[in-house]
Amino acid sequence: MISSGFLHKMAVYQDKPVKYYLNTEEDLFFLNELMGRKFKITYLGDIKCFCGKLVNNVFRMNFCYNCYYTLPEASEAILKPELSKAHLGIEERDLESEKAYQLQPHTVYLAISGGLKVGVTRTSQQITRWIDQGAIKALPILHTSNRYEAGVWEVELKKIFSDKTAWREMLRWNDPDVDLLAEKNKILETFRDRQNEFLDHSELFTFEYPSLEKPDKITTINIETKKSVEGILTGIRGQYLILDNNKVFNIRTYEGRHVEIEIT
Repeated sequence: MISSGFLHKMAVYQDKPVKYYLNTEEDLFFLNELMGRKFKITYLGDIKCFCGKLVNNVFRMNFCYNCYYTLPEASEAILKPELSKAHLGIEERDLESEKAYQLQPHTVYLAISGGLKVGVTRTSQQITRWIDQGAIKALPILHTSNRYEAGVWEVELKKIFSDKTAWREMLRWNDPDVDLLAEKNKILETFRDRQNEFLDHSELFTFEYPSLEKPDKITTINIETKKSVEGILTGIRGQYLILDNNKVFNIRTYEGRHVEIEIT
């Protein structure tokens, strides 16, 4: 089976295990059914921005130059929620778009993704967010009415927890045995005068990922320099494909790249 197209972030659906679909615009592959098959992904040299324009290079989050410096989806408030200003009616790039994104319910959560971390996500997207991070457990600890409030809380909680995914440990399934409810209780003790802002009852979410074997070590592949990656698909977690030769390939990193995918 051979297909070519531009890579997109894998679509995910919560199940036991998580269901993964790889989209190249030309084809949609249900990856769970392709576990144990040999994959070869070859970079063909073209890059397409989310706006549809073919470009020579892209910036953070795979935006072209114009999109990166003009679109609200590429603003600093995306990565740093505490910088959000739509709740004040202040425009950064496009106020109506920023209101739509920032002025909606957000969740502050604890998760285990190779390590214990704190994070912020739009409540409507929380399941997808946790799966994209490769979390095996996630616990909402408070809800806010907008992105700014969630970001301010995250800044406070980053004094206690990391906000980074320990992706190397995550890909080796080397997750710590941590009781998230106990960690939440520690937070409540720290913020005794603000306990009313936290959720009274937090639902613990758990996730399983497709895996035939777990790598002892990992080597990340850059297809822009290596041009191709190949191996037997033995696992999927977060937005990574895990191959039998300890190689891992981050689909999210190479969104917009024109590739040929050969499956045998």
